[in-house]
Amino acid sequence: MALNSSALLDEVKTVLVETLAISDRAASIDANTELLGNLPELDSMAVLELVAALEQQFGIAVDDEDVTAEVFETLGSLTTFVAEKRN
Repeated sequence: MALNSSALLDEVKTVLVETLAISDRAASIDANTELLGNLPELDSMAVLELVAALEQQFGIAVDDEDVTAEVFETLGSLTTFVAEKRN
């Protein structure tokens, strides 16, 4: 069952917000929100936690070489990555 992009974006956002414990800022996060360098909570350890949470939530496998600055640039780029991994 494929989710439409808006639903997938919301689901990835939920994983991000829960993993980083930033629910107080969830309303201000959208597809264009910059992640790396913009969210102080998203350090190298948090990236690993986020990857693990995304793998569990979406049943995907993320390789080390997949974890790039481009993938984690914005919520939209992260959602696109998850969508590609699911297909």
